[in-house]
Amino acid sequence: MNIVILSRNPQLYSTERLIEEGEKRGHSIEVIDPLKCDIIIEKEKPTIYYKDRYLNYVDAIVPRIGASVTFYGCAVVRQFEMMGVFTIATSNAIQRSRDKLRSLQRLSKAGIGMPKTVFTNYSRDVEEVIEHVGGTPVIIKLLEGTQGLGVVLAETKNAAESVLEAFNGLQARVIVQEFIKEAGGSDVRALVVDGQVVGAMKRQGKEGEFRSNLHRGGTANIIKLNHDELKLAMNASRALNLPVCGVDMLQSARGPLLLEVNSTPGLEGIETATGRNIAKSIIRYIEKNAK
Repeated sequence: MNIVILSRNPQLYSTERLIEEGEKRGHSIEVIDPLKCDIIIEKEKPTIYYKDRYLNYVDAIVPRIGASVTFYGCAVVRQFEMMGVFTIATSNAIQRSRDKLRSLQRLSKAGIGMPKTVFTNYSRDVEEVIEHVGGTPVIIKLLEGTQGLGVVLAETKNAAESVLEAFNGLQARVIVQEFIKEAGGSDVRALVVDGQVVGAMKRQGKEGEFRSNLHRGGTANIIKLNHDELKLAMNASRALNLPVCGVDMLQSARGPLLLEVNSTPGLEGIETATGRNIAKSIIRYIEKNAK
């Protein structure tokens, strides 16, 4: 098959691993920068032009689109969909997952447990917002932050008020969530492929850091998920129509609580921690589903 990886950086670990495993299985793998694609809209003949050629030979795509280029990246994915090309993540699903509020609303409707969350229209009544999530400390998150950026722990009412006022002043949309103390600065990332969990790791934040992201200096170790954690990960994947995704959750006294679902999860941390060949699982999923 002709498989295209939509990525702005061919040297990224995830991209290199997908190339390696795809070529091992006899496929032609090409890395294309979605921002350099021209979308040609024509009656009954949607096409994409890249550099010196039309991309009318592609069988499947793997979107590896960063949050900063979501709009145009998803437009390119959508154009491939119009051309009948298989994608491991649809444009609609990527956009839903990038909007924390939208995805949490959908996941809540699906009956998935999560920390108490409040979203307001730049409310100045901070005390009431904090009360809705059970009091301080609280977590304040930008709706479109990634890799732990735009996530703040406010330990007191005064701190929460200051942070919310700062975000409000910047016209930045945020959600406020309860702080799960018993998680101890750690979370669990489950990697789902074809709707099934193929690997999981527990990420621990560095000393004094409540965020467990590996990009922020956290560490990761393999973990075996219990029944409830497996169920949450697979249900979240299904609810957002993301058969390939990373599902982040907290281990709490009342069971696993979902943090977010990542439509383009990195492979380096999960493959290193678990020793599993996740890239191969993704290529096999494409083989099973692409025409």
